[in-house]
Amino acid sequence: METLTPTSDDPESLEERWTAMDFRRVGDELGLQSSRTSQRLNQIDRVRANGVGDHVALPQLVVCGDQSAGKSSVLEGISGIPFPRQDGLCTRFATEIVLRHTPQANRMTATINPHLSRDDEERRRLASFRMEFRDFAQLPGIIEAAGQCMGIRTSEDQADAPAFAADVLRLELVGNTGLHLTIVDLPGLISVSENERDVELVSDLVDSYLESSRTIVLAVVPASSDVDTQGIIQRARRYDKDGVRTVGIITKPDLINTGTEQRVARLAKNLDRTKLNLGFFLLKNPAPAELREGLSPTARKRAEQAFFSSEPWSSLGLDPSRVGIENLRVFLQDLLDSHIERELPKVREELRELLERNSQDIAALGMERNTPGQIRIYLTQASVDFHSLVRAGIDGDYGGRDASFFDIQGKDFANRLRAVVHLENEKFANYMRENGHTRKIVCREDDQSLGPTSSDEKMESSLNVEGQILVDKEAMVAWIKQVYDRTRGRELPGNYNHTLLAELFHSQSMRWGKISRDHVDAVANLVSSFLQAALKFVIKDTKVRQNVQDCVEKSVKTNIKRAMYELDVLLEDEARQPITYNHYFTDNIQKARNDQSKRQIQDSMHKAIQNDWKGKFHVSNSTEEIDKLVTSLQGRVVVDMTKQACFEAQNDLNAYYKVAMKTFVDNVCRQVIERHIIAKLPSVFEPVLVSGYENDELLRMAAESAQISIRRDEARHLQDVLERSLEDLSF
Repeated sequence: METLTPTSDDPESLEERWTAMDFRRVGDELGLQSSRTSQRLNQIDRVRANGVGDHVALPQLVVCGDQSAGKSSVLEGISGIPFPRQDGLCTRFATEIVLRHTPQANRMTATINPHLSRDDEERRRLASFRMEFRDFAQLPGIIEAAGQCMGIRTSEDQADAPAFAADVLRLELVGNTGLHLTIVDLPGLISVSENERDVELVSDLVDSYLESSRTIVLAVVPASSDVDTQGIIQRARRYDKDGVRTVGIITKPDLINTGTEQRVARLAKNLDRTKLNLGFFLLKNPAPAELREGLSPTARKRAEQAFFSSEPWSSLGLDPSRVGIENLRVFLQDLLDSHIERELPKVREELRELLERNSQDIAALGMERNTPGQIRIYLTQASVDFHSLVRAGIDGDYGGRDASFFDIQGKDFANRLRAVVHLENEKFANYMRENGHTRKIVCREDDQSLGPTSSDEKMESSLNVEGQILVDKEAMVAWIKQVYDRTRGRELPGNYNHTLLAELFHSQSMRWGKISRDHVDAVANLVSSFLQAALKFVIKDTKVRQNVQDCVEKSVKTNIKRAMYELDVLLEDEARQPITYNHYFTDNIQKARNDQSKRQIQDSMHKAIQNDWKGKFHVSNSTEEIDKLVTSLQGRVVVDMTKQACFEAQNDLNAYYKVAMKTFVDNVCRQVIERHIIAKLPSVFEPVLVSGYENDELLRMAAESAQISIRRDEARHLQDVLERSLEDLSF
């Protein structure tokens, strides 16, 4: 069937300007496929028609080379489609030719695929470009219209417009093409231009096609040029290091200087310095006169055979299977077979991975949120998930459905809330035990920074990095003596006023307030990080998450404020008169007194032995010997009532401090941290709270933006497309 459409009103040029859309010519004479390839290409074409080619690279043929290298002639020879050769048409942007074999229909459509660099408005405008045509004579006008739509320079009066575009003109041919194939004609590589941006744009565009492992590269080089200067060969080597998908095509051998045929023949036989694993093909392009006469594929084949059968080509030892467009088509058929079989499993795997990621994106977007009812359901579900996640973190249940949230990344396990709070509480308890007291007794030999102990001011001048006052035993006793002197009341010598223990304890526990407040702040920071991570895990919409986070932070701040108030109450209790009924207090005092008595007896015995027994001690059971020992010991036990009172006060202070410190640590961890911060976390964002929101508040917090709606529609469409594509590739 031929359809003739006039493209000019000039009767004299009418016949010359007409071009026939003869699908018999395209389909019957070419046949670039085996039955197996046809089946695979049908699958790929259905997948491409689904639109998956924008997301997953699909097998395709790409014709590329320098400008005026003869790419259009090669394209026409492979596809049987006469491509326009007017200057400035098919050289300014990529042209993707999609051949779809459907004998029951005849249709040709031109559309534009906008480049990702375009903004949304430009993408919509370019994507709306659509022209249907009935014959190839309309191609020049369509290409020019596409260029104008892309905004490139199509005439001399558009000097400020760019010369090239990264967008793609897509020509889809449906009919008895005999082919299911995609062929891409790329702009010719340029090395010099008035606008350096043009050079870069064309280079990037060509690279974007060549880097795909599913692109078969037809690298076109003219016979008249030195192949080493052809950038397309070097680019193809860069992206196809194994050489499994690059075919060299030498064109225009009829235009070379006489005597250079040997050089071209060496290149064609892959014997030159530039070698390709898949080798080269040598083609003769039709002459302009032949093109004007409408040279058929059969006539082109005969013309090529006649040219290469003549001298000097017939005597250069050319491989007959590497000469002519017909042999190139046969070779590409076999290459396509192996290429498609190799790439299809990878395409399936990439489709599955993309489908999985897209499903996760849809799940992350959540349900539609255009009405207060939808928003309430959405937030209620989010609060249920959040409540469950927070409860698991508090209970230390790191498995179950939310196990991925609690996964340990390296050394970071901040999402395991109970674990990090335990560690922080233990750190607090250890610090209180080691560094909680104001004055710390150290041996003078161990710390040379200890200063004189003649006065309290001098003693307090020696501080460690923790802010504690470092003293030795004598300085500690001296300090207690000073406080004893200042608290004397009506008590008899050897006793001390009840206020002495209170003042000593209050002074030793002065650091508790700062240490405990720092601990509450540290736990609050851990909780804040945990809640942010939990909200990010549950709510993917950044705007909604921020609004919910504001509400959560407000509740948490209130709870922390109450925790600080509770801590102040505990500190006020510690500032009162010491009270304890813990038996460890009396046990510690009794032990200290026993230890003191033991040391006093040992000291007296040592002195008595040295002085009264001349270093040799032996006592019999006689009354005289026993009386002598008792008398000797009594004379050496001299009690200073003030020292005794101070000693008792120090023992009482040590015993009470240990008991009070342990109780305080437990109370901070239970009554401050646990009661007011940790235990309240599940209620900072829970379903009951969501149920109380007014409609205006719901709309403010989680109404869906137009961008989210568009993303959801696109994701759902992609989901459907990917599922259909996987089904198409399932056999």
